[in-house]
Amino acid sequence: MRAATIFRRIRPYITAVLVIAIVGMLVFAIYFAALDLQWITFLSGILIASIIGMASRASRAEWIIARRTAQVSALKEKLDEEVYLRKKITESHQQALTRLQQTEHAFGRLVPRQFLKLLGKESILDVNLGDHIERKLTLMVSDIRNFTPLSENMTPQENFNFLNSYLKEMEPIVSTHRGIIDKYMGDSILALFAQGADDAVGSAVHMLEKLDQYNFGRARAGYPPIQIGFGLNTGLTMIGTVGGASRMESTVIGDAVNLTARIEEATKAYHSPLLISQSTLYDLEAPEKYDIRFLDRIRVKGKRQPLSIYEVFDNDPVKLRDGKRATKGKFEAAIAYYHLKEIPRAMQLLSECLEAAPKDIPARIYLTRCEQYRATGQHITTGELNNHLEWKESFQINIDAVDQAHRQLFAKVNDMIGAFASRDVQTVRMLFAYLISHHEESERDEEELMRQYRYPFIDSHLREHRRFIKNFLELQEEADAGNCDLPYLSFRTQLLLLDWFSGHIAKLDRHAGRYIQSAKQAAAAQAVAPPTPPVLKATTSQPRATRV
Repeated sequence: MRAATIFRRIRPYITAVLVIAIVGMLVFAIYFAALDLQWITFLSGILIASIIGMASRASRAEWIIARRTAQVSALKEKLDEEVYLRKKITESHQQALTRLQQTEHAFGRLVPRQFLKLLGKESILDVNLGDHIERKLTLMVSDIRNFTPLSENMTPQENFNFLNSYLKEMEPIVSTHRGIIDKYMGDSILALFAQGADDAVGSAVHMLEKLDQYNFGRARAGYPPIQIGFGLNTGLTMIGTVGGASRMESTVIGDAVNLTARIEEATKAYHSPLLISQSTLYDLEAPEKYDIRFLDRIRVKGKRQPLSIYEVFDNDPVKLRDGKRATKGKFEAAIAYYHLKEIPRAMQLLSECLEAAPKDIPARIYLTRCEQYRATGQHITTGELNNHLEWKESFQINIDAVDQAHRQLFAKVNDMIGAFASRDVQTVRMLFAYLISHHEESERDEEELMRQYRYPFIDSHLREHRRFIKNFLELQEEADAGNCDLPYLSFRTQLLLLDWFSGHIAKLDRHAGRYIQSAKQAAAAQAVAPPTPPVLKATTSQPRATRV
């Protein structure tokens, strides 16, 4: 094979050498040799045949080259067509992928990706009607003050443009603080914060700062400034999808949501832009980072159980904020004296607050209430203070050990209320020591139960216990100091306990109790269930050997 290949390669050269040799012989014969005509004709024939042979081989080579060239050209055209088709397919796939990404991004603006993560879903395609999960959230409701009369002076298009310009400024701030906007309700925003109350309070403070910049722009354009109010509350909620087969939406449901809206409404009555509940205050990692003062204990519309609200005044003008900081203790003491009907002391402290901060509207509201009480006898209060507590069905956990501990707590708290009323300082100190010991023992028992049945909210539950005992210890230190203001201490102690009963025992403890009861029932049902019979493998029976 190798010799044949070599021969094919050198054959054209051999042929050329032979032709040259024949031509030389022919020329030599004609000029130098005495050859007759037959030899000359013979040699000429050989020369012509060699030339024709070489020409035919050259033509064949050209034909082969042309044929191969045509084949290569056809193959190239086919390859170019294949490349073009592949390019078109790739472009089509890329366009489809881009379209899908744009569609997913558009859906993400309607259903936030963070909301999907809360539901444990990777994509909106995984979401089904009725999907839900229970989470502890801090909720924020914000609302534009006096929006209705403001919108009456605008056309629908102006209304639309105004709302979008306002919401465009506020929406990124919620996202920056790891919040999720659940829905826009006209001029209101409902936002969810799953990482803790600090994100929610920080977001509200930041949004109020942004409002100042937004109002500056409105003033330059010749528009009046706007004001907004924020209500914040923390609690257990249900997050999920509601609706029907052809229309559904994501939402958050729970008593905590309704209460948040009611707290936001209270901002209008107290002329304070940012109010938070006791639950949100307890959930803050570092409350001292913010300017917070107790504002009132109120009974909101639709709720039988009162709650405490607190004012966050970080965004007040510098002079007003400094004045509120300097008079915080006097202001909170004045509120206590008002609720305890010690009106002269309350009025004296409120007057001092207004001297330091003349634009302190909540202080002026309380001063007006004091004057109204002196004039008409009308006292705006919830009527809880200095009254013995009654055990309610809402406090029942249905776990004997826990319910018994709570009943003992109620009895001792009633004893403490009586001791405060009679100004029996020694008994008050003894009851402080007993209640702290009782609470720590109850907390250990509850923690053991929650860990045994893997209660999912145990961390936040225990964090509230620690915050409560910290605040209670501070009150005990004042009682032990001997020079405390006993009525003011009584008010703060009762306030702390009332919030604990209504916010923790009636809600969180009951929730934990239901979870533990359900876990117990599931464990009991599993214990009494008949065992599954084992699956027997088929075996080939062997005949027993018979002894002969």
